[in-house]
Amino acid sequence: MAAIGLFLLVALLLASSAAACDRCVHQSKVAFFSKAQALQSGACGYGSLAIGFNDGRIAAAAPSIYKDGAACGACFQIRCDDKKICSEEGATVVVTDRNHDNATDLVLSSRAFAAMANNGMGPQLLKLGLANVQYRRVPCDYKKKNMAVRVEESSQKPHYLAIKLLYQGGQTQIEAMDVAKVGTPNWNFMGRNYGAVWDTSRVPEGALQLRFVVTAGFDGKMYWAKSVLPADWVNGAIYDSGIQITDIAQEGCAICDDGTWKH
Repeated sequence: MAAIGLFLLVALLLASSAAACDRCVHQSKVAFFSKAQALQSGACGYGSLAIGFNDGRIAAAAPSIYKDGAACGACFQIRCDDKKICSEEGATVVVTDRNHDNATDLVLSSRAFAAMANNGMGPQLLKLGLANVQYRRVPCDYKKKNMAVRVEESSQKPHYLAIKLLYQGGQTQIEAMDVAKVGTPNWNFMGRNYGAVWDTSRVPEGALQLRFVVTAGFDGKMYWAKSVLPADWVNGAIYDSGIQITDIAQEGCAICDDGTWKH
């Protein structure tokens, strides 16, 4: 796909994106899963990798946050309201699943839920089972770890390629992706299959390069991973993209742009 075609598609996608401001502070309730393994079968498709993210502080998000999978891997800071139990800093969680319960915006792993508490107060907070909270999106910080690409087991070389992205930093969402053989300009579009999984039935031969367009600033930004998958890529393997995403999307949300906590 030509570069101009990719960016035309991205412009349409960005224009149709939800107008909600991720940086706003929202008020809601959160519950928790008694076992983090409940999030392994999550809608993002991370599987057993999920419980290894962020030291197990992960969450399932309501559809308004999940955004058909665009929020998979997004980070949110959550503070509970009970000042006797809850810390000022709260906890940062990574979205790995979709929450189908309309009673709460987020359902956390028990480790994430307890992490909202002051030192030594985690068990007391867990006993509540449900907590009033404030939350806002924050940048994901994976330090010096590059974004990684995992080839899904459903891939069938040379007819079908499915991948998922791991360690997407910053405060962005991926809007478009395409793939080409290393050293060629012949790009093929990849679509979001579900959650964090992207796929294509037009798989180039040889080693593969990828391009990503992410929300960044008030517009979009392209990243080019010039050599990601080797010619002998295999299902289940994880490959280093060689790039780090650190951008922050700036939606038009002047009313709450400072992200100040409500109390």
